This record gives sequence, C-alpha cells and structure tokens, in this order.
Amino acid sequence: MAYPRQPSIFLSEEHDAFRDTVARFVEREIRPNANEWERQGECARDLYKKAGDAGLLGLRYPESLGGSNLDFLATTVLAEELAKGDSIGTAVSLMAQSEFALAILADEASDEIKTDWMAPAIAGDLIGAIGVSEPGAGSDVAAITTRARRDGGDYIISGQKTFISNGTRADFITLAVRTGEPGAKGISLVVFPTDTPGFEVGRRLDKLGARASDTGELYFDECRIPASNLVGEEGQGLRYILSHFGGERLVIASFAVGVMERLIDLGLDYAAQRETYGSPVLGFQTWRHRFSEMATKLESTRLLAYQAARLLSDHEPAGDLAVSMAKLHAAEAAQSVAAEVLQVHGGFGQMEESPIPRYYRDVAGFSIGAGTSEVMRELISRSLVASQQSRRSQNGS
Repeated sequence: MAYPRQPSIFLSEEHDAFRDTVARFVEREIRPNANEWERQGECARDLYKKAGDAGLLGLRYPESLGGSNLDFLATTVLAEELAKGDSIGTAVSLMAQSEFALAILADEASDEIKTDWMAPAIAGDLIGAIGVSEPGAGSDVAAITTRARRDGGDYIISGQKTFISNGTRADFITLAVRTGEPGAKGISLVVFPTDTPGFEVGRRLDKLGARASDTGELYFDECRIPASNLVGEEGQGLRYILSHFGGERLVIASFAVGVMERLIDLGLDYAAQRETYGSPVLGFQTWRHRFSEMATKLESTRLLAYQAARLLSDHEPAGDLAVSMAKLHAAEAAQSVAAEVLQVHGGFGQMEESPIPRYYRDVAGFSIGAGTSEVMRELISRSLVASQQSRRSQNGS
C-alpha cells in the first residue's frame, strides 16, 4: 500500500522526474545493502562513485564542476528519497559530502580549490567531510580551539575534532580552525587533505543511530598545509559556516519527511495484514485516526521544508527562519511517527529483522545535528523578538 503523496505546488515536472531517478537508485543500490552497511558501520566506498555517476553529489553546483545547477527543492527531493533506503546512516554519508562539505567551497573557495577538490568529490572520486565540532564546541561554533598558525606560505594545524561524519575515511575535510584570537572573528576555514603528516583518525564512534555513517574523532598534530588551501578570507570562517547551516538543516528536515513517508507506508501495510480479535488492525478506528494524525504531521513538515527550500533558493532573508522552523518541527514529528509505527507493529516492531527499530533510533539524531532543537527555538525566538521591537520602533512606542 503506497502512501498517497499529494501533488506539490512547489515542485516542477523536472523535480518529479528527478525523484523517480533517485528512488530507482535507492531501490537498486542502497536498500538491498542497508543491513550489511549498518552492521559494518559504513556504506561501501564505491557508493560515492555510483552516486556521482548518477548525478546525485552536485545538484546545486556549476555544470563546469560536474554539477547540475539545480535548486534547494532538488536537494529536498534527494534527501527525502535517500532517507527511504532503510539506512539513514547511508543517506547522511552521501549528504555530508554533497551538502555539508561542498556547499561552502562552492560559494567561497578559490577556483583552484574548486577544481582540485570539489570536482572530484562531485564525481564521487573523493570523499569529503565537514570538520567543525570539537569536544568543547558543538552548536557554539565560536568556541572552537583547533588552531592554524601561519608559517611562511603554510598553515600549521593542531587540535582535535569529534562527531565528524565521513571522518574516518575522508580524503579531505572542510575544516574550521582558529587563526586569530578567541571569539567569532578568529575563525577561518581551510581544505585539509587527510594524507597530511601528523593527521590521525582516533576512535570510530559507536552511535545510537545512523550507524552506516562512519563518524570519528580526528587529531591534528603540527599538520602543515599550504596557505592557498584557505577558503575565502581569513577570519571569516564563522560567517561562512553560519550562512550555510540552512542547507544542512533543510537536509535534516527533508530526511524527516522521507522517513515519515516510508514509516507510514510500512505501518499501513502491516496494519492492513495483521489481524487481532478477528479484524485487521487498520479496521480499528483508533488506528485509522492515528494514521490520519501521522499523515498530517508528514504533510505539514513537507510544506515547511518546501517553503524553506524555495526561500533559500530565492536567497530570501526569511529563509533562515523558515528552515529553523522546518527542522524543529520535522525532528519532533519524525520522532512521534517513528514511535507510533513501532507501536502498531507490536512485538515485530522491536525485531532487528525489520527496519522499524532502526528508524526509531535514527530519528533521535534529527533534534541534535546541525543545531539542536533548543538552538532552533532560540533562533526562532530572536526573530520574533526582533520583529516585535521593529514594529514598536516604527510606531514610535
């Protein structure tokens, strides 16, 4: 029983055709391997190449670099469909490269960096990661301490990163470092090749969910890289990171949409077949109404995500607020739907032979990654307060 997705006023025929392409890729390349990759703690490396060949790793980037020059709505479609592959970890691995590691480079890096690092990553020949979080700095990016000091034509980098997706096998890292004094203006971004002497991968982290996404601790001990690897201007790294959080948050909101649609599909199929007290579970009004509520949460989340994607594509200032709302709502909606679908599956919903418990674990991370739900609430509240103060100022009160 397929979920009856409604036509969207936001999507074009090209978006719908692209969805079909991604869905076939997921059905062919991801879902059959999901169980194995979850056990291994990483997806196969050749999946990046297959995704690159399918045009999935450079949607919004220039055709001159191998990209497709599409919009954020295409990104939402990609993230939705990847999330239906029964392995959020695999979806994270691909999007950590195509969105998180590359978006800043596309907007801020030199042509040389784009040619040397972006183009091979879009093709799937290199794996990229974004390196921001540290043991003492997560959502508070301005608190990072990994330092890059200038030495002639080089930077020498020392410090530590943690919770880095793709970190254990990345070929390069879009790395946040401190080049100046403590505070926001002392942060810069560099492209860091992981074959640099002094770099070491520490523990591969054992996570609650998204287990097919390799996540690691990284150590930098007097690592020397060319100063030409600087992304944009020195001291502007925090601004670059914050201005690109919208794409990361949109991806998570879109993951939530895909997960909810997949879970409702699985739940409806099970509830239609499973009989109790002489009737299918779906024959009971209580469950029909609970599915109605789940579908409403799904569609409201989808609308918020698509609205945010449109605003981001149009470079509207309201895009940041919209995407914060979308991510906040998506994380809570997905966790609610995952719990309901596990409940309708009863004992089977707790069996690892089913994708249900995996999704139940995976969605826990949606309220944490790319800024916690608490941070989203604070960002939304600041916008509300600023709007109210502006109105009072205009009214002379």
